[in-house]
Amino acid sequence: MTRLAALVAYLAALLLVDTQVALPGQLALGALTWAVLAAVLGRETALVRAQTLVVVAVATCGEILGSIVWGVYTYRLENLPSFVPPAHGLVYLAGVALARSVRGSEPRSLLVRGALVAVYLLRGRAPAVYAGVFLVVAWLELYGTALGTWSWAATIPGTGIPNGNPPSGVAAGYVWFDVVALALAPRLVAAWQRARGRDFVAQSH
Repeated sequence: MTRLAALVAYLAALLLVDTQVALPGQLALGALTWAVLAAVLGRETALVRAQTLVVVAVATCGEILGSIVWGVYTYRLENLPSFVPPAHGLVYLAGVALARSVRGSEPRSLLVRGALVAVYLLRGRAPAVYAGVFLVVAWLELYGTALGTWSWAATIPGTGIPNGNPPSGVAAGYVWFDVVALALAPRLVAAWQRARGRDFVAQSH
């Protein structure tokens, strides 16, 4: 729980400080958040590191599409803050930490909100992680929009569909990043180990 509390406290402080700075300060927050992510990943297994980096990559692509291109939501300075990509990694790690803290209990009892989340919890590869990330993201969305770090469009651009601020399904949608990460990370780790093995063989001859 110590790591979970530290990650949540950092994310809360990060968003709060961001409301008080201009672009140069935001860039500094980005550099700091990358450093924090690197430090936390240094204490994780290779598999969790790979999962986290996949989440960062996929979530960043989603941010560019959803915010910059589509305009479904907009950040305070109408950009993609430099701290957002590494913060996605910290959000995932917070979900992992929450899952670890309740290991041994029934993960399905943590949270079941809507059919999409129920499918993740009942049929997913890591239901406790999904539930943990769902909780962290749900809190983060409420907190971030309350601070004004980002705001969601009243309707989804080009559709006329009401969006909400934040939309009720955004936390469930975020779990898709974790689905991708859990599916791809073992393959990435295996590929990395094979590459290292080939390098070792080549150097030994």
